[in-house]
Amino acid sequence: MNSMLAEVSSQCDWFRAGSEVFPGMLAAIDQAQRSVCLETYAFSGGGLGESFRQALVRARRRGARVRVLLDAFGSRGLPWSFWNPLTEIGGEARWFNPLFLHRFGIRDHRKLLVCDERVAFIGGFNIMPHYEGDGIKSGWFDIGLRVRGPLASDLAASFDEMFARADLKHKRFARLRKSSAKKTVSARNELLLFSGPGRGRSPIKGSLRRDLALGKDVRVMVAYFLPTWRLRRDLVRVSRRGGSLSMILAGRSDVVVSQLAGQSLYRRFLRARADVYEYQPQILHAKLIVIDDIVYVGSANLDQRSLNINYELMVRFENKELAAQARHLFAGALKHCRQISLEEWRKSRTFWTRLKQRWAYFLLVRIDPYLALRQWRGLPD
Repeated sequence: MNSMLAEVSSQCDWFRAGSEVFPGMLAAIDQAQRSVCLETYAFSGGGLGESFRQALVRARRRGARVRVLLDAFGSRGLPWSFWNPLTEIGGEARWFNPLFLHRFGIRDHRKLLVCDERVAFIGGFNIMPHYEGDGIKSGWFDIGLRVRGPLASDLAASFDEMFARADLKHKRFARLRKSSAKKTVSARNELLLFSGPGRGRSPIKGSLRRDLALGKDVRVMVAYFLPTWRLRRDLVRVSRRGGSLSMILAGRSDVVVSQLAGQSLYRRFLRARADVYEYQPQILHAKLIVIDDIVYVGSANLDQRSLNINYELMVRFENKELAAQARHLFAGALKHCRQISLEEWRKSRTFWTRLKQRWAYFLLVRIDPYLALRQWRGLPD
């Protein structure tokens, strides 16, 4: 694959750099005639943010219904007056879970753009200058996918639901029932996996576990790596039964505590003869999992917050050609990675390093989920 944009079929296009995905998203907004739905965790002003606002304003002036949903914590540096040019002409913009101390832990981590219910963009890209570049010489390294066809309509419907629950108010006793945010939507050979806080099992975890039980060739590329105990066991079993397990994790991270917690798990995977790599040139922010001919792409990391707390979106594709392209993307990223060996890892782990990693693990596996659960139970009716 010579270019950054690799066309897989008439339905899907891969992006592996902000320098490619942002022009594609802006072009889709400029072509929209009926509707534009933009949902993201982090959005900042400045040149890139201004370009998106102007495109959204143009779409609204053409008569399209334009709605924007931003997580209030992830986009906390953006003044709400930024959206006045859009809302003054009939566009709609909402904060997801406006910031209050007693409920700040419940977040919308999804990234989604849907235009005319015909074309959608998913992946890990936020609308921020951090991502501008090629992911090697400049800009965070991330992966996204443009999808055309009926799947875009299903993704638009999921946006409608998130837009409606933006204030996080629930009917009385609703939190005692299975969360409506946790569900699976089937579309041909694709599954839309939606996850969020509350009662019920995570569709993302359940689907991954079923596929890993049969997987022979598994590749994982995630920014934040702290899988649940069962998922750790499932991953290790792939390697121990003779399969191949390769993981690209963050060599540089914007969340150091998450990196430390993830590194505390390296020993078990290295002893199981898994291949562990750390991406070197830039901060890694991708979320991509390939299990044989199955591809997972979307907003969720393999960590406790994505799997159990945040509102997340992943799409599972069962497509041989798409999986081959995803493995090619993985191989391209490997050229910029450092492999971690068991012997090197043992020598590098001083007492102070182990202590930091254990505390980070305890904070993210015990304290953060506990506080989020308390806040979820205390949300207003």
